Amino acid sequence: MSQPDYFAFYELPESFLPDEKALKSKYYALSRQYHPDFHATAAPEQQQRMLELSTLNTNAYRTLSDFDQRLQYILQRHGLLEEGKQELPADFLMEVMDLNEQLMELEFEPDPAVAARVTAEVNRLDAELEAAARPVLESYAEQPADQRLGALQRVRTYYLKRRYLLRIRESLAKFASRS
Repeated sequence: MSQPDYFAFYELPESFLPDEKALKSKYYALSRQYHPDFHATAAPEQQQRMLELSTLNTNAYRTLSDFDQRLQYILQRHGLLEEGKQELPADFLMEVMDLNEQLMELEFEPDPAVAARVTAEVNRLDAELEAAARPVLESYAEQPADQRLGALQRVRTYYLKRRYLLRIRESLAKFASRS
């Protein structure tokens, strides 16, 4: 089953950085239009249709208003997040190998100084990723559809790296709570 096109539903162009005000405005307008309470006296089929549209509206807003969910949604719609095919670039894995080793050490020997160093390094990597990805994210919506594949590939790599760093942050938080 394919995912619904939330951007088409909201009559917005596909974008990694959509106009948040327009997104929220469309959500509220459709909430008023499709809310099941406003259709309580309609025929059962119409009530069911309004419930479906209301649910679609809620799911669309929930997905498109959250940056990470929006990235995932767009990449999945373009078939770029297939299960088991989410490999990270080798250079990135080499770069974070030391962080992983320090995380393993923290698991057995909690050390606030090491945790602080790993946190600072993750923050640095995250800032570099964000700076490199920002121009691609900003220009994506203006690119012709037939030229977007390269941008989508770069965003996919950015997304996977972000998720990897998030897992490191989660491990850090877990180890920090032990010390």
